[in-house]
Amino acid sequence: MNGLSQRLPEDLSDSPFFMQLSALKKKVGTFTDLTLSSPLKVGLAFDLKPALDEASQKFSIWNPDSSGWEESRKAVAAYFQERGGYFHPEWIQLTSSTSEAYSILFKTLCDPGDVILTPLPGYPLLDSLAALEYLKTAPYFLKREKEKWALDLDSLCTFPAHTKILLLVSPNNPTGHVLSHAEWDAVIDFASLENLAIIVDEVFGDFIYDGTERPWNWDSKDVPVFFLGGFSKSVGSPQLKLGWIAYRPGRLGEKLKAAIEFVADAYLSVASPAFALAEPMLRASKEYEEKISERVQENLQILRKKFPSTEIFPQVQGGWYAALHFDGEEDEALTLRLLEEKKILVQPGFLFDFDEDGWIVISLLSLMRNENSGASRENHQNLPF
Repeated sequence: MNGLSQRLPEDLSDSPFFMQLSALKKKVGTFTDLTLSSPLKVGLAFDLKPALDEASQKFSIWNPDSSGWEESRKAVAAYFQERGGYFHPEWIQLTSSTSEAYSILFKTLCDPGDVILTPLPGYPLLDSLAALEYLKTAPYFLKREKEKWALDLDSLCTFPAHTKILLLVSPNNPTGHVLSHAEWDAVIDFASLENLAIIVDEVFGDFIYDGTERPWNWDSKDVPVFFLGGFSKSVGSPQLKLGWIAYRPGRLGEKLKAAIEFVADAYLSVASPAFALAEPMLRASKEYEEKISERVQENLQILRKKFPSTEIFPQVQGGWYAALHFDGEEDEALTLRLLEEKKILVQPGFLFDFDEDGWIVISLLSLMRNENSGASRENHQNLPF
């Protein structure tokens, strides 16, 4: 054996910055972690008991189905319908996670060496998922436009040869940008002209705060469009490992379903308990969504009072994160200084490929929560800026 797969980075060790950050965490000891984005760690876990009582008798059932249990796909279809989206269960594919959904679609739509267009700023996992399939990524950009973020549509025009997929993340992680109807029409026109498929990662789609619609029912012409979601955000339960792809086949037609099922059938990765919990948990997802939204909205109000300038804090349209920009300091140095001096942990902007220094990213789930009383309060004096 000559070595490890070329899918992997040559150096799997932590970067010097993250080694320094890890050492500083040990030195500081106790600190406030504003990077926590799991409801399980911030006191917002989904109440599983009623769903478990209803579903547990099905945990020992095993009915292999490459698309996922029909009753579970119907539960996902009902979840969409409750929010104004219409997908027949036949056009829903269940997966163990959004990451696996990406893997299935990359295998279905791409050959080694093909290119995926991904947004910057954006979530770094997307590059890793593509590399593990021998695919390449090329960026398009979000830009600050007045008080909020917008798609830089001109940046799409520089796409390289062998591009197969345009990947949209709405709400975007970490900027909170949500696709507008005008942006959707523009990217659909682009994808139709260039013969691309579109993947819409909308894991944070239940958490949009400015009234923008989700694009399920907007015109997609002949473009194959895939909407990704799952338990990790819709019911705050990443530990239960259930995701989905809801899709419009576009020009690929009936053969697309057979192709997706062929790939998924090789793994059959979703466990029976996850299938069984789909209906009772998604039935309660609206109520759960309100709990998360309440926490996020409170924290957004606190931040907006502290940072009224959109130059520092552009509008967050959706999601669980806020990105803030401070001139005059590198984001690595700012991150380390906040931890050492203020005992506050944030994420540096370079992790998300912001195009300038001074960005940090914080979670809106853990910010400013008084866990002792169970109520939010405006402790502005505790903000580290």
